[in-house]
Amino acid sequence: LDDERWLQAENRTGELITRIQPTKFSEDRRRAVADYVERLIRKCFDCEVFTFGSVPLRTYLPDGDIDLTAFSGHQHLQESWANDVRAVLEAEERSKDAEFRVKEVQYIQAEVVKIIKCLVENIVVDISFNQLGGLCTLCFLEEVDRLIGRDHLFKRSIILVKAWCYYESRILGAHHGLISTYALETLVLYIFHVFHASLRGPLGVLYRFLEFFSNFDWDKYCLSLWGPIPLSALPDMQDGGPLLLTKHFLDSCSRAYAVMPNGNINGSIVQSRVFGSKYLNVVDPLKTTNNLGRSVNKGNFYRIRNAFGFGARKLARILECPLEDVADEVDKFFLNTWDRHGSGRRPDAPE
Repeated sequence: LDDERWLQAENRTGELITRIQPTKFSEDRRRAVADYVERLIRKCFDCEVFTFGSVPLRTYLPDGDIDLTAFSGHQHLQESWANDVRAVLEAEERSKDAEFRVKEVQYIQAEVVKIIKCLVENIVVDISFNQLGGLCTLCFLEEVDRLIGRDHLFKRSIILVKAWCYYESRILGAHHGLISTYALETLVLYIFHVFHASLRGPLGVLYRFLEFFSNFDWDKYCLSLWGPIPLSALPDMQDGGPLLLTKHFLDSCSRAYAVMPNGNINGSIVQSRVFGSKYLNVVDPLKTTNNLGRSVNKGNFYRIRNAFGFGARKLARILECPLEDVADEVDKFFLNTWDRHGSGRRPDAPE
């Protein structure tokens, strides 16, 4: 496409991103909610509480949740922490004098970890215990964003791709058998890894994302930063040469941030366990035995693949329309997102 057409499409997409990216008000409100929940958790037992995920990475959507994890050296809390935290949150829910409105407190036994989920002032809060992996992932993605630069193009692209997946296609959400946020971030990172020289902006990243992953042979291969690999094998970590992330960079991040099953920082890139293949297989850049796509069930796999293909074809047609229609057609491509957040009003930063 010609530069003028791309510039117009990217500029209009940039206006949408300003409506859905973090703002000072959303940052302040989320920080206040996180601090409040942290104080409640610390009433239950002696611990340190950290925020991880999209909030500190600043890639959350207006409807995104807050991820907190509590750390304690008291191993007996591994079994009791969830009941203790749920009890204090339910007490806040009943209290008329609570600092914030707490609702819908739930205990969820997820695939790997226990989670306490609740709603605090219209923001979903997920609480876990001793989950070091989330903090390590945060550090890794921050390093990648700094490496890419270009006014946080990586983070802005994550926000746009998440918005399309969540609002337009409804394919984001591990707890619904759909794509997890970290899996999606890794797919976006792969696009930067391979196509970084030709990426002009977040819309260009989304276009490459949809085009590439709608044609990827998920039935035969895992997706990894070391290239597509047969499902029966593990990555052969060769240096990428012209690729964005070198083997040295990835190995250094793995040594610094990989977490062993017992929760300790891993001092070696040699991993235990076997990669468990499912339907949409994505290798964790920090731990090659971890399948980030394990949450996707068979029915949703076909739904996701079809959504990628439909999105790629639709966006390709839009970008070939007359120049004067580009902005309107781009708006239609993100119709649900504009309808929900075009006004600038946010559920996580009420006026």
